[in-house]
Amino acid sequence: MNALATDTPAPLVVAASLVAVEGIVLALLGILELFSLSSDRVVMGVTTTLFFIAYGAFLVVCGWSVNRRRSWARSPIVLTQLIMLGLAWNYRDVPVLAAGLAIVALVVVVGMLHPDSIEALSDES
Repeated sequence: MNALATDTPAPLVVAASLVAVEGIVLALLGILELFSLSSDRVVMGVTTTLFFIAYGAFLVVCGWSVNRRRSWARSPIVLTQLIMLGLAWNYRDVPVLAAGLAIVALVVVVGMLHPDSIEALSDES
């Protein structure tokens, strides 16, 4: 589908943008993890770094793809937001972090499930 970015509904653009930011932040956290390696946890640190960078890059690609109205990226985005809501619950003892994670995840889910977004990503449009 060759839809112009101007045809993409605003809720979908907001969701895609937030997902791209999440991906960038996750990749940066992966890089920071690399700098905190210690000799007693090299394998765990390297695998965590690689996972964070790879998943961050994947989220950026998903955000870009959804903005281009490619429906395949919808599922990984929604799954990631559900995981973020679980993380927010786990961090409920740190209210600012929990609220930030939950608000971003909810905004993305609402944007992805908005009727205009669903229509834009449907295979029939």
